[in-house]
Amino acid sequence: MRKLKLQMQVSLDSFVAGVNGEMDWMVWDWDDELKDYVWNLTRPVESILLGRKMAKGFIDAWTSQINDPESGVFARKMVETPKLVFSRSLEKIDWKNTSLVTGDLTEEITNLKTADEGDIIVYGGAGFVGSLIKNRLIDEYHLFVNPVAIGKGLTIFGDLEEKLNLKLVASKAFSCGIVDLCYVPDLK
Repeated sequence: MRKLKLQMQVSLDSFVAGVNGEMDWMVWDWDDELKDYVWNLTRPVESILLGRKMAKGFIDAWTSQINDPESGVFARKMVETPKLVFSRSLEKIDWKNTSLVTGDLTEEITNLKTADEGDIIVYGGAGFVGSLIKNRLIDEYHLFVNPVAIGKGLTIFGDLEEKLNLKLVASKAFSCGIVDLCYVPDLK
């Protein structure tokens, strides 16, 4: 069965964006060690999930970097990997390697996980990821904690109706101050 991984940057106070979606607080001066770490996390991924709000910025940003000497290899991975955009309001999508999904979230994700392919990764946005978490669909959480507190903002855990137990399986600190905390659901 395929794993659904979440990779998301969060502030120390657990926000994934500012109140108006600001992401200017994120640390981007990644060293080679962090870039390699993310590449190794992403390499086995064969599908990318995005919410409607995140899709445009994500797809356009990686498409614009495809010829960049420094980020081109990773950008090609992001552009060429099949992407599924979940939306109830969009009627069509014109991006390369991108499909629109409008069905029931839990049913669609469950079907994706049973396919005989590589892992799936979700990058956001906050509301979409919050729905995945609420419905217990994430198999592996990679929370990239940034060394900043922003006070207010968007969270991915705000829709939980009951406690979510997680088990820390790995942690890794990087010289830029980011710490990856890798959790899996604790099913006991």
